[in-house]
Amino acid sequence: MKEQIQFVDEGVRDWISDEEFKNFQATAEAAKERLMKREGAGNDFLGWMDLPEQYDRDELRRIKEAARKIQNDSRVLLVIGIGGSYLGARAAIEFLHHSFYNSLSDDERTTPKIYFCGNSNSSKYLADLMDILGDQDFSINVISKSGTTTESAVAFRIFKKKLEEKYGKEEAAKRVYATTDRQRGALKKMADKEGYTCFVIPDDVGGRYSVLTAVGLLPIAVSGADVDALLEGAADMRRQVMEASYEENPSVRYAACRNILLRKGKAVEVLANYETSLHYVSEWWKQLYGESEGKNQRGLFPAAVDLTTDLHSMGQYMQDGARILIETVMNVEESPRTVEIPAEEEDLDGLNYLAHKTVDFVNKAAMEGTIAAHEEGGVPIMRIDLPRQDEYTLGQLFYFFWFACGVSGYIGAINPFDQPGVESYKRNMFAILGKPQK
Repeated sequence: MKEQIQFVDEGVRDWISDEEFKNFQATAEAAKERLMKREGAGNDFLGWMDLPEQYDRDELRRIKEAARKIQNDSRVLLVIGIGGSYLGARAAIEFLHHSFYNSLSDDERTTPKIYFCGNSNSSKYLADLMDILGDQDFSINVISKSGTTTESAVAFRIFKKKLEEKYGKEEAAKRVYATTDRQRGALKKMADKEGYTCFVIPDDVGGRYSVLTAVGLLPIAVSGADVDALLEGAADMRRQVMEASYEENPSVRYAACRNILLRKGKAVEVLANYETSLHYVSEWWKQLYGESEGKNQRGLFPAAVDLTTDLHSMGQYMQDGARILIETVMNVEESPRTVEIPAEEEDLDGLNYLAHKTVDFVNKAAMEGTIAAHEEGGVPIMRIDLPRQDEYTLGQLFYFFWFACGVSGYIGAINPFDQPGVESYKRNMFAILGKPQK
């Protein structure tokens, strides 16, 4: 087995005693057993649990074939989706690739540029994207279970029109890849009528648990990332969290710590990263935990910060504000790239003491110093150590958070696999827009 991510909870031991953590074991293990036996609320949405090891191999082959076709005939892939329909793929692509992936020359980046849209109602963003697209050859991956989600459906209608104007209706249809329901829904109906290539969102996998289905795997594969290694990492983490004891189980320990601290009055969990390329991993995590646990007037509020950037803004609150926070730090142990700090003959900025050190050395020192300061300031801190930024590690991380979320939800006596509150704003918006009633 390759090097595993590690969950470190030493930074909460001033708030959770060994005896208290041990006494919580029965509660946490009962929640894990409910998840494993598929006996809890929402158990019809547990298809994600077995995905890494029981993935439809024919579907995976078709995803790879489609990715190669897009790589060969398109300079741009537009990924149209919102929430879980795009966050996982964007998190993976930014985690795994160059920080300026879309800006690299075609010689440096041999795969298509990838732009995400349909995740807001911003007309400026769509118009600006239309400018960037220009006359480049492009394909569309539209991702929606229903095909009627307003943000995504509007974007698809706009860019489908441009695709058909550029290539003609018949050729345009060959450049549309619809990831949708297996049998029903507006997008599935349209795809069958127009002849789009279709991939399946499994009935038993919700959007925020879908990155290891075609929802995430197609755009990730188009970027040139190794989707097999991504699935391998998830499969290894799956075996670990399903088999390990309470004391050795990273996901169950994480879930237990979160819930003990919630019961002690903590209200907000801040996920902190020290690499800008982890920003969208944090955004993906926010949706996962916000939609899963924010129910029945309970649950930790999931927030995220990019450090050290946000130390110059949110850092003051985290250090000295209301003591309602817990902090979870994602620590990349081995930076994928290094930059050395040069020496100056005249040390005007006073930085020669860092000459010939790497920027990552400074970043790690800032992380260690910040953790120490926040702990002294009264913030319980957990840490997730990621050996490196690669597909295998990211697959582990996705599954680690998924499994912990399921256990944590059941500890909190809620259904972590539905999202009834999301529909409220839609009803109001549709009334204001004058949408016809069925």
